[in-house]
Amino acid sequence: MADPIFYKTAVELSGLLSEGAISSVELTQAIIDRTQAVEPKIHAFLSYATEDALNQARQSDQRRQRGETDGPLDGIPVSLKDLIAVKDHPLTCASKMLETFVSPYDATVTRRLKQAGAVLWGRLNMDEFAMGSSTENSAFAPTANPWDLEKVPGGSSGGSAAAVAAGETILALGSDTGGSIRQPAAFCGVVGLKPTYGRVSRYGLVAFASSLDQIGPFGRCVADTALLFQTIAGHDPLDATSYPTELPPVSFETKKGPWKLGVPKEFFGEGIDAAIQRAVEQAIDFYCKTGECECIDLSLPHTDLAIPTYYIIATAEASSNLARYDGVRYSHRSQQATDAIDLYFKSRGEGFGAEVKRRIILGTYVLSQGYYEAYYVRAQKVRTLIRQDFTQAFETVDAIVTPTSPTPAFKRGERLSDPLAMYLSDIYTLSANLAGLPAISIPCGKHPCGLPIGLQLIGKPFQENDLFAIAYQFEIHHDYAQQRPI
Repeated sequence: MADPIFYKTAVELSGLLSEGAISSVELTQAIIDRTQAVEPKIHAFLSYATEDALNQARQSDQRRQRGETDGPLDGIPVSLKDLIAVKDHPLTCASKMLETFVSPYDATVTRRLKQAGAVLWGRLNMDEFAMGSSTENSAFAPTANPWDLEKVPGGSSGGSAAAVAAGETILALGSDTGGSIRQPAAFCGVVGLKPTYGRVSRYGLVAFASSLDQIGPFGRCVADTALLFQTIAGHDPLDATSYPTELPPVSFETKKGPWKLGVPKEFFGEGIDAAIQRAVEQAIDFYCKTGECECIDLSLPHTDLAIPTYYIIATAEASSNLARYDGVRYSHRSQQATDAIDLYFKSRGEGFGAEVKRRIILGTYVLSQGYYEAYYVRAQKVRTLIRQDFTQAFETVDAIVTPTSPTPAFKRGERLSDPLAMYLSDIYTLSANLAGLPAISIPCGKHPCGLPIGLQLIGKPFQENDLFAIAYQFEIHHDYAQQRPI
């Protein structure tokens, strides 16, 4: 039986739009109807405007009638995590601190999507200020996993992954600071890419940890994800960390000679769910048997230091970035304050949730006099060692293959009272952010409990095309990405 229109891939839909088999208005209305049908169960969106989306779709159809299409994404609904600025639309970061804030400008990725003719459809739920691994830290409502409504969708981009998986959008953007695209992609059975740091502009992205944050795409398949990446990537003079390098066209062609895939011993064994390890090992066996890949055992010796290193650096940067929310300018302002100092304390106390407060306190501590050298400076030195591990590994391999998460999606509420257990959800994804490397998660199997399993590929800097090609080789021989939840 053919897929409903809301489950078709962006590549398929782009072809149907070009042929005139469907219109953007028909597609957008189908997405609106689907969202209104399942959103009471999923809670993937924080806000959306149906008439605005339909107006964008009408403009797309009019362009096509004039033969002026803006590209393959013209008329395709794309949703954005609610920390990416869209002019004249809410920008809440799932926080009471910004509950009433409306963005006065577009992020660079937003502007590029508009130029590509995409239909910008809604702002997606997330952990508050992107701090979390389950989308339970949203100030407004948790998001459910479409495969099992009692399970989390991952985080912090859980709304993005859930919306794609449930057919509430065709494509979505998220942000990844320590795995916040790849882990929810694995939990929800979709494809998610964290690009190389500097490959996609962060202008208009509300900052969590500026040296780690990166915007990236979600799609139902590798080709969709590559198409969205190609649209948003590239140098941006508005972002001082945007790297001025050429962006080659996306290609899925296998290079001459076999790909060399590294298998790090630190990512297997103790701490990983047995069914996930089996699924990932079967994926590695597939790559070895195709004749197009050679798998090489290797070691990334500083992997066990990634979590403490990440949570020192990330919280320090969060403490600095979130200092701007003081109740004086554009954020939540307490009505109970008696003076300026009281205003500052009460506004932040009322506006921030528990997890955000926890990370601000930890970050302030590691930056304070007497502890800066002992914690923050030392963490930056260890970060260099982690990066060197990858640099050495990439002297002999083209990419590194690992599980995306040590467990399948867990039950809502299960880890809220245990922050360390929650932080361990990202144990396999943090290193790529610390090293600034591109990494992709693709579906690679089903757990006996019925939930998706993710396979992670980590690549060399600015070699996203290698990841797309290697991931595509697996995808075309497996149908995991074509399975449907609710």
